Amino acid sequence: MAENHASPTQTNTTTNCRPPSSETSRSTFTLAGQLSSLNARRPSSPMVDVKPIEFWAMGPRKEVVQPLRKPPTPSDDYFRKLEPRLYSLDSCSDDVDSLTDEEILGRYQLGMLHFSTQYDLINAHLIVRVIEARDLPPPVTCDGARQDMAHSNPYVKMSLLPDHKNSRQTGVKRKTQNPVFEERFTFEVPFLEAQRRTLLLSVVDFDKFSRHCVIGKVSLPLSEVDLVKGGHWWKALVPSSQNEVELGELLLSLNYLPSAGRLNVDIIRAKQLLQTDMCQGSDPFVKVQLVTGLKLMKTKKTSCMRGTIDPCYNESFSFRVPQDELCEVSLVFTVYGHNVKSSNDFVGRIVIGQFSTGPQETTHWRRLLGSQRTPVEQWHSLHSRAECDRVSPASLEVT
Repeated sequence: MAENHASPTQTNTTTNCRPPSSETSRSTFTLAGQLSSLNARRPSSPMVDVKPIEFWAMGPRKEVVQPLRKPPTPSDDYFRKLEPRLYSLDSCSDDVDSLTDEEILGRYQLGMLHFSTQYDLINAHLIVRVIEARDLPPPVTCDGARQDMAHSNPYVKMSLLPDHKNSRQTGVKRKTQNPVFEERFTFEVPFLEAQRRTLLLSVVDFDKFSRHCVIGKVSLPLSEVDLVKGGHWWKALVPSSQNEVELGELLLSLNYLPSAGRLNVDIIRAKQLLQTDMCQGSDPFVKVQLVTGLKLMKTKKTSCMRGTIDPCYNESFSFRVPQDELCEVSLVFTVYGHNVKSSNDFVGRIVIGQFSTGPQETTHWRRLLGSQRTPVEQWHSLHSRAECDRVSPASLEVT
């Protein structure tokens, strides 16, 4: 009977020792998960992604291999655009630099040039002395109007590259293939700058009736020589890519006054004009002609500058032009060499205005129209008569 009477304490103990039900376990697991989530979001502890890596999803990628394509075959027109002379061994390229003077002379047979250089440290200028040339070839083309068809009329033109504009030139030697010049020239250039320049000497054949032709050239990098000590050289001439000599440049200033209806022209100076006689220099003057539409209206000219190819004029001219006719106006500038015995020798020409002869002239005219009352100054390269007549109807209306 004693076994059936258990104490209340024993009964409670037995009840607490029962295993937890499924609902209790689920609640405990949920609470633990929330606490774990809160701990993970604390600012002091960084968030770490512990998501397991799914290796089954990482398979080898299949790369798409593009098939090889053949380059397009150039058409016949493509090869016609190439200039063979630019890729030939006869062009003045690095191949010429590897040849000796004897090999150059044997290949081109253009003769040789004797000259010297020395730098004057006291006066800060480079001295170039052109002495003589030998065995120059005779003219290739013979003009029936020329009296010296069997011989050249050579002279030497020189510059310090890359500056082509500031050049010098000797006098012309008549009817000889072995000219003796013995002329001395100076270039105002600092010593360090001179060492970075290249001396270019071009032997040119004077032709009174057409553009002068370049016989050959010599290039001497001044960094390769002792400028202070100086030296003499005999150099074989090589062909020049520039077959014809430039005609020169002209500096002009234009302005228009609408209230007065006046077009003002200032002919300031010219430089490196083509020689028109055998003596050193020429006697150049400039003729300016006003053409309205295709009608010559007015002609004026500067004074003649004696014995120079770099004349300074500083002369002004004024033309009456109503504002409503300004868009139809062309100014024709022609440089001549004065000749006492015959007609004046044509040097070069440009046209500025409605029928301009090139981009430079068109730009100058547009600047004038855009800035009236203000003088507009610009350099212009001269063109041949044939070039001007081909592109400008105004050039055909003047003499």
